[in-house]
Amino acid sequence: MTTDLRTVTASDYPEWLRAVNAGFLRPLADTEQEVADRLAHTDLSRVQGVFDNGRCVATFRSFAQELTVVGGATVQADAVSAVTVTATHRRRGLLRRMMTADLAAAKERGDVVASLIAAEYPIYGRYGFGPATWTTEWEIDVPRAGLDPHRPALSEADGGSIALVDGADVRKLGPELHARLAARQPGVISRDARWWERHTGVGVPAHEGWTEPFYGVYRNADGEVDGLVLYRAGTEWSDSKQPLNKATVSGLIAATPAAERALWRYVCSIDWITTVRTGHRAPDDLLPLLLPDPRAARTVTQADWLWLRLLDVPRALEARTYATEATLVLDVHDGTGLTAGRFRLDVSPSGASCTPTTRSADLALDVRELATLYLGDESALRLVALGSAQENRAGAAATAETVFRTARRPWCPDVF
Repeated sequence: MTTDLRTVTASDYPEWLRAVNAGFLRPLADTEQEVADRLAHTDLSRVQGVFDNGRCVATFRSFAQELTVVGGATVQADAVSAVTVTATHRRRGLLRRMMTADLAAAKERGDVVASLIAAEYPIYGRYGFGPATWTTEWEIDVPRAGLDPHRPALSEADGGSIALVDGADVRKLGPELHARLAARQPGVISRDARWWERHTGVGVPAHEGWTEPFYGVYRNADGEVDGLVLYRAGTEWSDSKQPLNKATVSGLIAATPAAERALWRYVCSIDWITTVRTGHRAPDDLLPLLLPDPRAARTVTQADWLWLRLLDVPRALEARTYATEATLVLDVHDGTGLTAGRFRLDVSPSGASCTPTTRSADLALDVRELATLYLGDESALRLVALGSAQENRAGAAATAETVFRTARRPWCPDVF
């Protein structure tokens, strides 16, 4: 059967979008207005589709993104999304064809990494991606948490305040706050104006069933916005008129630990709320240790989140910072040939240099394993123990451990 892989045109786009919806088990039909709205915010030069007799049977899209790396710098990322292959056309190499074309274009464009959120774990390692951040979600049994219901959410020593605002306020205040978070949190990805619109109800398709959340803003003692929380709450009561209401947090970002503590205390102190669902957080989030009884926070999700694929090893490794002084020679394997090579990495707290070398390798690993080390989340010692990396010089894995690992884990707050 002959299939046609091509860059999607405006006339192709409705059929392409229908295939995306089918792949993600969403309603197939979008209104003309919804299609036009999505098209207006889509760079068609980076949208691929495979067509069989006019029907789209595979989809792929990428777009420009910035990723915060260790130390606060950002690198340009090729963000991969909308990847589907119709069940009728699996095992024909369609995804490989689309992925190969996109990654080659991204490298030619000068992107440093590619990124994605993997719906299924086994797929993307074949293309050099590895999980670089993980996520945890908790459900808090508020009555068991040990919080004093008579104590204010904010202590007098804090000096800050929390106020409920509306979506327009969030669109105004949120971008600057997010930029402050991105400057200190590895794993954070960029948000454009369209992101803030859709997450405050502007331009959301009717079939997505938008419900306006509550928006809480934390201001420090000087009146500066240091934190933002978005949450929705149900209204459920028992037969004996006891509240059984749940607050579900869809986003909480804080530029300071004080703001983070204050916002969690606030959410857990809302009248009638007996359960709080935290949304996706870093595995080493301040929760649940903020609670007098941490056992009141039950882990409901623990999973891989942001996957990365390095496209330029020297630029990627030179972009982040390091807390120690060391030299490592890395032999990086890459089945596609995009990034394969042997590299000498010299690091110190003042900077890093990564250059091709013919020296004997200290550590050999696939580019997908290097991606798991890149933001500081994975252990080089564990990779060697798993057989996923090879230690060619005694002590090299321990050196890599001190070079790559970070005190706090990376975190990506978003899905795309």
